[in-house]
Parts: sequence; C-alpha cells; structure tokens
Amino acid sequence: MGHEKGRGADMDDALAWDERLAWAYGLISKNPAERAVALDHLASAQKAAAEAVARFNTTLMSLQEQGVEEPYEVPALRSAWEERLRAGARSLPDGVWNSLDHEDIVEWPGLPYALLFLEWEARYPDEWTLAAKEWGTKEKLIRELAVDSVGRDPVARTKLIDLVEIVVRRAYRCKDREYVRVARVVDGPPLRVRLEAARRSENPWAQLHAGYVLWLLDRPDVPNSPVVWRTWLADAQQ
Repeated sequence: MGHEKGRGADMDDALAWDERLAWAYGLISKNPAERAVALDHLASAQKAAAEAVARFNTTLMSLQEQGVEEPYEVPALRSAWEERLRAGARSLPDGVWNSLDHEDIVEWPGLPYALLFLEWEARYPDEWTLAAKEWGTKEKLIRELAVDSVGRDPVARTKLIDLVEIVVRRAYRCKDREYVRVARVVDGPPLRVRLEAARRSENPWAQLHAGYVLWLLDRPDVPNSPVVWRTWLADAQQ
C-alpha cells in the first residue's frame, strides 16, 4: 500500500472526475460570489480529507500498538486508506497530485483540473495562497504539462499560452520560472505576439519577464537557471 497523495484518483474516467471536482470551476470564475461558494466547498472538502487522514493514522497507530506485524493487510486499515483516497480526490490540491499512470498526460482525464489548478493560482494568487498553497504541486503540474503532446492539444495549448502571458505580466511568484518550460513547448506566433506586447508595455515586471522569455525562446539550448537569469538581467539593465 503506497502513501502517494491522491493515489487512484487518475484511474477512472472524465465523468468521475467531474463528479468529484466540477465545483472547482467556481474557483476561476470572474464572479466573486461564485468564487466564494467554491472556496467554501473547498474548505469543507479539505476538512473531510484531513479527517480521513486522521482516522487512517489513528487506525494505523492502534494496530502498531497492538503489535500487528502486517497492519496494511487488516481490513479496517485498508478501508481507512480507501476512504482517505476518496476524500483527497474530492479536494485540492490532493485531487490533482497523481498523473503518473498515464504515458501520455493528454489521455489523463484529470488534465482539465490540473490546468484549472494552475489557472486559479495565476488569476487569483491571493485566494490560492490562502486556500490551497502547495508550491510542490504547482511545480510538478507545470513540469508534467510542459510536454510536446500537451502543446499540440488545441484546448490545452490555448490555456497554457494564457497562463504564460498572465505569469510574465506579474511580480515573480514561487515556481513561476517553471513556465519557461511551457513557453518552449507552446512557442509560436500566438505566444510571441503576446510576449512582445508585454515586453513593450509600461509594466516593468512584464518588460523584464517577457523579454527574458523571448530571449530564451530564441536560444532553446540555453538553460533557464538562476545564473542565466542574473546574467541576462544585468545585461538588460545596462
């Protein structure tokens, strides 16, 4: 029995994902009232998930105290584990954590919700930070989505281009530098037009971030490292 977040959540179809997480679309609504409803739902889902984790841990501890040598073979613990998975799959960020059972992430039925989680962080960073801050999940999802197959998918490609533009136009947030991976996957006129507009804007963050990303897009073999960023920044500010 593994201990991965959300393990098993990617083993069913899109209808099951919608049944668990369709409410989360409210998190990216332009309507503050709809976002508030979704945030309340999320708080309840997170509470249920935390309670399921506590029950699992309590059951495991009890079995260990009793000296049970194979606690994970005990039906009560297996049941508590399955309940933990079910509860986590209805919450965020746990519900979008695991996608590793799919060779091609485009075939993963959780893909729309992975994109949703990233869009929520991009569009409403303060709400995301208060309700579901998980930098590791953000980094993991960006890296998993920065692959050619996702870049060729029309719906995902459009969403990723939107995300790159949002991110380059704001002050840097933790793990934003990972979006360079995405930019390289979706590189093309639609993205470059937006980046050039950001570079020419009056927003100082956009000028720097977009300029750096455009520079890297013209140099696909140059790594996106802190050293490269500092060197480019020093040159750009001369």
